[in-house]
Amino acid sequence: MESKELAMQIAKLLDSKKATRVKVLKVRDLTVLADYFVIASGPHVKSRAEEVEFQFKKKGVAPIRTEGFNTQNWFILDYANVIVHVFSPDARDYYDLDHLWADGEDVPIDFIEE
Repeated sequence: MESKELAMQIAKLLDSKKATRVKVLKVRDLTVLADYFVIASGPHVKSRAEEVEFQFKKKGVAPIRTEGFNTQNWFILDYANVIVHVFSPDARDYYDLDHLWADGEDVPIDFIEE
C-alpha cells in the first residue's frame, strides 16, 4: 500500500473511533524517518492504537515496531513510511509534535468521503 493511502486510511479509522485533532503531516522532505506522520489524540489512547494495529493486520499490513504499550500516554505504530502517534490530550500538548514538525505539509483529510 502506498504511504499516502496508508496514512489517510489510518487517519480515517482514528476519526471513526472518535479520536480528536487527527492530523496527517507530510514530512518526506524533512526527515528520513518517514513520509507521513499521523497524529491523533483523545481518551482511550491504548484502545485506539490497538484498533489501528488490529484493523491493518487484517489487511496484511503490520507495523515494523510499536512503542508505548506499557504506558497510557503516547503510542507509536511504525509502518516504515508512515508513523502513527496516538496521544493522550496532555501528552500531545506536552510533546507538541504539531509545533516540532510545523514545517511539514498538512495533508487535507476528507472524513465525509465514503
